[in-house]
Amino acid sequence: MMDAAELRRRTQEFLAAHPPADIPPAPPADAAGDPLPPSADAARLDFLRARFDAGLAWVHYPEGLGGLGAPRALQAVVDAELAAAGAPDNDPRRIGIGLGMAAPTILQYGTDEQKRRFLRPLWTGEEVWCQLFSEPGAGSDLAALGTRAVRHGDEWVVNGQKVWTSSAHVARWAILIARTDPDVPKHRGITYFVCDMTDPGVEVRPLRQITGEAEFNEVFLTDVRIPDAHRLGETGDGWRVAQTTLNNERVAIGGMRLPREGGMIGPVVKTWRERPGLRTHDLHQRLLALWVDAEVARLTGERLRQQLAVGQPGPEGAGMKLGFARLNQAISGLEVELLGEEGLLYDDWTMRRPQLVNFTGREAGYRYLRAKGNSIEGGTSEVLLNIVAERVLGLPPEPRTDKDVAWKDLAR
Repeated sequence: MMDAAELRRRTQEFLAAHPPADIPPAPPADAAGDPLPPSADAARLDFLRARFDAGLAWVHYPEGLGGLGAPRALQAVVDAELAAAGAPDNDPRRIGIGLGMAAPTILQYGTDEQKRRFLRPLWTGEEVWCQLFSEPGAGSDLAALGTRAVRHGDEWVVNGQKVWTSSAHVARWAILIARTDPDVPKHRGITYFVCDMTDPGVEVRPLRQITGEAEFNEVFLTDVRIPDAHRLGETGDGWRVAQTTLNNERVAIGGMRLPREGGMIGPVVKTWRERPGLRTHDLHQRLLALWVDAEVARLTGERLRQQLAVGQPGPEGAGMKLGFARLNQAISGLEVELLGEEGLLYDDWTMRRPQLVNFTGREAGYRYLRAKGNSIEGGTSEVLLNIVAERVLGLPPEPRTDKDVAWKDLAR
């Protein structure tokens, strides 16, 4: 079994062979999302590809797939060594859907060929991923989805509409679930695919949000042909495969690693300390309570990652994501109150098409508006409450009258 000392030695040998000092610097943090100069981008990609091939991308993944088969907890050893050396990372915020959702699903259900094809460019960020799950009539009740995939020889022909698709405008690949058998109950008869977003018949349209941006999209699929070789899991077993994706998604959203006063609480605390004239007793008490809640959430996230180190994510991730949404909305609301009229200012209402969400690098007004989406994306808070009640607390499930009804016979 590989230990921390051995992994540290390997990382140091890798850094000696691939000195980060040879890589041109990236743009400053406020330019996040802008393309790197060609020379810097090429050098950075060479470094990331070499890191993947050395097994230092995901140390708990198998050898040859970015890992070394080491305990997941030892990833922190690698990350610390690389950060101390000033090594470039793979810009995980930009490729979060690929890292947090597509990769673990491909690892668990993909064929050897699929793993070799998709995991390396996914991790290096050369290929961005998006998620084609939700539909206009199947959001919270995702299993009611109606996008159809019909098999023709070695291909599937897909028709339907997806919605709330983050990063679809920059994605090369998508994880997609579609109905392949309408004659069985809705949780059966779903199949999971990898969809090429550059294929004919894939149309991406922006959805303008309350922030003025169009980070989300709706995607129309018209006679899109997907080879059977891009199916993940067995035909009709897509709901089970999708649960792996959804569990990992909630952990990725709600259980991200943060330092103390990281995330949304940081800008509020900074303003409080630097501008004492804004303080009132009521705001002081509320800020203290939210600071404690943020610290509890941070430490709970650490415990959740320790659990992940010894197994697969479970329904506990739903609780983390639920708390994340509530906390962000409460903190951003307090920040607007603290700043008064200034908190309502928001300097960019243009129709931007960002590649990533930058909560802490924007104004308080942006944070307040964007945080409203936290209780919808990654599973609505209402659905997550049901998951926590049934699968964590063991409470009786809600009555479901449609479990044994064929999808084609459901009222819509």
